[in-house]
Amino acid sequence: MENTTDSSQQSASQSDAPVVIVTGASAGVGRAIAAAFAQHGFRVALLARGQAGLDGAREDVEHLGGEPFVIMTDVANPCQVDAAARHVVGRWGRIDVWVNAAMATVVGPVDAISADEFKRVTEVAYLGYVYGTLAALRHMRPRGAGRIIQIGSALAYRAIPLQSAYCGAKFAIRGFTDSLRTELIHDRSAIRLTMVQLPGVNTPQFDWSRMHFAHRHQPIGACYEPEAVAQAVVEVALSTHPPRELWLGWPTLQAIAGAMAAPGFADRYLARNSYDQQISDDPVLPGDPDVLFAPASEDHGARGRFTAKAKNDLIAVDPFHLRSGALFAGLGLLAGAFLLGRSSGGAQARGLRRPWQRSAKTRASSSSTAASNILPGAPSRVTPSRRR
Repeated sequence: MENTTDSSQQSASQSDAPVVIVTGASAGVGRAIAAAFAQHGFRVALLARGQAGLDGAREDVEHLGGEPFVIMTDVANPCQVDAAARHVVGRWGRIDVWVNAAMATVVGPVDAISADEFKRVTEVAYLGYVYGTLAALRHMRPRGAGRIIQIGSALAYRAIPLQSAYCGAKFAIRGFTDSLRTELIHDRSAIRLTMVQLPGVNTPQFDWSRMHFAHRHQPIGACYEPEAVAQAVVEVALSTHPPRELWLGWPTLQAIAGAMAAPGFADRYLARNSYDQQISDDPVLPGDPDVLFAPASEDHGARGRFTAKAKNDLIAVDPFHLRSGALFAGLGLLAGAFLLGRSSGGAQARGLRRPWQRSAKTRASSSSTAASNILPGAPSRVTPSRRR
């Protein structure tokens, strides 16, 4: 697939508006992110495979007063990703923000998923992020500035059954991003990396993902509209001190905390409860879209079929503040136990009691700015009759 640009594109813009590239911009979270950046005055480069979805995204950006640049790109092809970055720099002179948001998934037991399906999900949902990040770095490093935002998931910390390919990709993105971040710190680079961990989001993925069941999958528990996620992503890009990670929504916090605190219990809980909850009553019908190997032929927009249950408000949490609070609370408990032991020993021998208790204060107030940017999904048991 060759890179193609919108026929309505004009000569290089003279505007000094910031520039963002969004992959996966034709639908879902990527589509909503592109629109949110347009609302904030960005020039928006839209990268995806499907022409129909890209045309719809271009109209969204124009309607919101932004300047779009459509480039048909398969993020699994590093040459196309590099070419897209060069087109953007040639047209607008720079790249300020790069958002990797392309996704692909296959739903089914591990041994039902083919090698080609694993390969394609990995190429899009992991290597596509690597290629996008490398392309961004080539243009950001000479300027010594830029923001790269990786759209992640609670599943980057807590894998669930039936989505092994997607979970593996999200874990890989987190490892890659953490490794790169340490290199940028070593180089004293001003380029900033943030991974935004999402909950279940109401997107078209639930209508077009590759299924190895007779019924379509669905988000587990609370899910959120993509526009809420998009606003949090834009706030990360605009922040003077962007977080290394941002966790969106209570389901994300619960999934990650559970994975850290009791991984074995989480294994058993998900084995019992995350099969049927992932599979809806909506059958997979002949002719339904399947975008794993080919783009959608129609424009599906940003939202999926779960608007009736999707929420518009979600919290955004910088885990640094959670870890800081837990660390200080833990140190306080250890210090208290140590001092209590000393007090019950030496002080008792001298017949006097020494004050050792101190009140523990949280540091949540220091995160009030970051917490204003925020948002949040995970899944239970499939009956054999539903499996294809």
